[in-house]
Amino acid sequence: QVQLVESGGGLVQAGDSLRLSCAASGRTSSMYRMGWFRQPPGKEREFVATIIWSGGFIYYADSVKGRFTISRDNAKNTVYLHMNSLKLEDTAVYYCALDTGRTAQYDYWGQGTQVTVSS
Repeated sequence: QVQLVESGGGLVQAGDSLRLSCAASGRTSSMYRMGWFRQPPGKEREFVATIIWSGGFIYYADSVKGRFTISRDNAKNTVYLHMNSLKLEDTAVYYCALDTGRTAQYDYWGQGTQVTVSS
């Protein structure tokens, strides 16, 4: 089993920056990729960004491209989401997820952290 714990959410104003962290613990020997997703109020969960653990290939949703940066610290088994120029529509619960590579989907999910952007 793997546990994912997100942190760093909060209430910020539009235009501000915020950094989310997601620390993986447990059986972390199989880490193919990690991703960030978010669920805005009243909407379905959507993809934000993903990073391949070995090699660092990165992919972003168009809505965050140029504003958000995903990065990783292999030694700490931690993935980050640096969010700049936050907009009201970035308000959501943000989740990190781990794909071990055993299946074609994310196997583990964190509990989520709330990000609220105010005007």
